[in-house]
Amino acid sequence: MRLFSSLKSILKCFSRLSSYRNKSYLWDVPKGHLRVYIGETEKRRFVVLISYLEQPLFQNLLRESEEEFGFDHSMGGLTLSCQEDMFFQLTTVLHSYSYS
Repeated sequence: MRLFSSLKSILKCFSRLSSYRNKSYLWDVPKGHLRVYIGETEKRRFVVLISYLEQPLFQNLLRESEEEFGFDHSMGGLTLSCQEDMFFQLTTVLHSYSYS
């Protein structure tokens, strides 16, 4: 239940931040996707499917990231606590679940 309320707060935060962005910036993230920032020292931006939020593997990563970073970011996306190579592995697995 706590995760559901966290997900609701994430989506509210995105809609609030979106209202402050100019229109050209909004178009670089397709409908049904969200921005995430990955990396230990230098954060790289990635765009992932919103449906990943429903996946248990991604939810575990969200819980860890919430404890470390919280969900309210000025960059307009989620900052996730993992290394890029682990993130690539995770998204590869989630992508295969999405299309199987």
